[in-house]
Amino acid sequence: MAALQKIRSKGAILLIVVGLALFAFIAEEAVRSLSSSRTESRQRIGEVNGKSINIQEFNDLVQEYTDVVKFTSGMENLTEEQTQSIRDQVWNQYVQEQLIQYQADELGLTVTDAEVQDIIKKGQSPMLRQTPFSNPQTGTFDVEALNNFLTNYKAMKEQPGQPAEAVAYYDQIYNYWKFIEKNIRSQQLATKFQSLITKSFIGNPTSVEAAFKARTNEKEVLLAALPYTSIKDADVTVEDKDLQAKYDEMKEAFRVDDPTRDIKYIDVAITASKADRDEILKEMQEVALQLQEEGADVANIVRKSGSSVSYSPVPVRRQALPSDIAAQLDSLSVGQQKGPYLNAQDNTQNIIRLLAKTNLPDSIQLRQIGVSGADEAAAQKTADSIMTALAAGIPFDSIARKYNQTGEETWITSAQYEGSTIDDNNRKFINAIINQAAGTTQQVKLGNTIIITRVNARKNFVDKYDVAIVKRPLDFSNDTYNKAYNDFSQFVASNKTIEEMEANAMKSGYMVQQRPGVFANEHNIANISGTREALRWVFNKDTKVGEISEIYTCGNNDHLLVVAVTGKNDTRYRSLDDVRDYIQSEAIRDKKAAQLLEAMAGVKDITAASKLKGAAPIDTVKHVTFNAPVFISSLGASEPALSGAITKAQKGQFVEGVKGNAAVYAFQVTNEHKIDSKFDDAAKQNTQQQIVSQQLRATSRFMQELAHKAKVQDNRYLFY
Repeated sequence: MAALQKIRSKGAILLIVVGLALFAFIAEEAVRSLSSSRTESRQRIGEVNGKSINIQEFNDLVQEYTDVVKFTSGMENLTEEQTQSIRDQVWNQYVQEQLIQYQADELGLTVTDAEVQDIIKKGQSPMLRQTPFSNPQTGTFDVEALNNFLTNYKAMKEQPGQPAEAVAYYDQIYNYWKFIEKNIRSQQLATKFQSLITKSFIGNPTSVEAAFKARTNEKEVLLAALPYTSIKDADVTVEDKDLQAKYDEMKEAFRVDDPTRDIKYIDVAITASKADRDEILKEMQEVALQLQEEGADVANIVRKSGSSVSYSPVPVRRQALPSDIAAQLDSLSVGQQKGPYLNAQDNTQNIIRLLAKTNLPDSIQLRQIGVSGADEAAAQKTADSIMTALAAGIPFDSIARKYNQTGEETWITSAQYEGSTIDDNNRKFINAIINQAAGTTQQVKLGNTIIITRVNARKNFVDKYDVAIVKRPLDFSNDTYNKAYNDFSQFVASNKTIEEMEANAMKSGYMVQQRPGVFANEHNIANISGTREALRWVFNKDTKVGEISEIYTCGNNDHLLVVAVTGKNDTRYRSLDDVRDYIQSEAIRDKKAAQLLEAMAGVKDITAASKLKGAAPIDTVKHVTFNAPVFISSLGASEPALSGAITKAQKGQFVEGVKGNAAVYAFQVTNEHKIDSKFDDAAKQNTQQQIVSQQLRATSRFMQELAHKAKVQDNRYLFY
């Protein structure tokens, strides 16, 4: 009781303590939640209709498509440009799918598994023709070939001990198929949605008849024009309020779906100095002497020379060589050497030494069985046994299956190994098979492994070259780089505003350039590679207008870049300042039109109109219909407004004061007739088809409109 009483006496204090503890718990959870939210936000690569995708999810999609590209193209590695192109394609595809899926969910559109399987069974999708599952005779998609593969793949995955290379190859095909299957589903949903949109356009009898008349009713007019060029721009006064009014009128034309930045920048390209070029030439002359020595280790010399072209240990076609080198081959005989010489096109010093020229097959069809053993002797014993069995007439593939291999016929082409890094084993193997006669079988020893190869066919014989190439870029030295960097750093430090830079750049040998409307998805600045960090800085929310960046080393480490942000546009419209020149020209035209309309007001006939100051001679315009804008050849202008006005006027009627794109017009209708006077069933059907075609063209922008409404956010520049 005493203890209880003590607790009660401290009740107020305990309540406060418990309250503080509870607050601490809630605060801790809030901080943890906020931290998690910030982490998720930093990982968000984009958003469509409020649904975000993080960097890992996007990278998975990119990797999936990269694997497809590698599998279908046979390439092992992709360049940075190719990888960036894949990211762009994946992003665009993702956005489109999300836009359509959002609308489909709203409308209740779905694609069932049964629909997908029916498309596959009937071979209806064009994507199916891109798969390896085709009929050898017709080249069309063969669903039985697909089913056979899926059955064999499942069996392979359930049986341990399968050759790793075979499993990897089957995995590639399976993953490729799953990619195709997923895209068939996506494509079918898009087709359903587009079909729903297009079928909502139906031409009723009234619109069909109106469209028929618009196409078939022609008129001929006498035309007088007061061109806008008859008034000088300097004679027109345009005030800021006029520009603002015109901008507000045309604002939708300046809509953008992504934020932009206006920048000014200085790009300094670093090039080799005369001392650098002289030193490279001296080194190349030494390399030339080394290559001429008897028994020279060509591969080692080329490797140590700093050449951008590696020596190929197997003969290659001229197509595998740089084009400027290939062009020199016909002028060289075997054993002859040329260079060093300067190639100004790619800014390199070059040496060419033609070691050999042979005529070899470009394509070889072969079978192979790989044999290995506990040691070289064991492998040799097995290989000899296989050779004996083959000599006795036992089929190659049946022997291969005994060793868990297919032994299937495979075509090997020059393109599969040219340009790749070739180690000693691959060099030995390739040189063996390209010189192996058709119909023969041989053993190729590669360490403790022996490859038994049978060449069935050799075709497309071409000249191949064993050639040593030293292509040395005229790179700048560290001293040259340091001088360029120090000079530029001093300039930037001495000019702390963009105005100061613009005033003093020319004196120091630099040039300030500008670029309005930079988008984050451009991947670089001013088409200079390696400027991702600069782009991130430009779009950083903390970067202020007028601020100047640090100096970035970019390009191939051969450019110095400094950037200043001169404008921000985070709204969905380009600002008046961005489009001021265009708006001013439109406002000037409106002012001129107002003056010319006033001058033409009250004119009673075409002759009087043609006598006004600045008027063009009277012109006869024929074949005017509402269906197409009038083209005034003397002014080089297309005039839709004039077509509408002429179509509305009656024969003999005079009309003045039509404001066009190039002039203010007056006209008199002199004649009218019908191209086709019969509005029969055939004409109705033809007109209906034309209406639908026009409406389909009008819906071509529906994805762009969906993207605008979906407020698509693209944050890829933060990650790549």
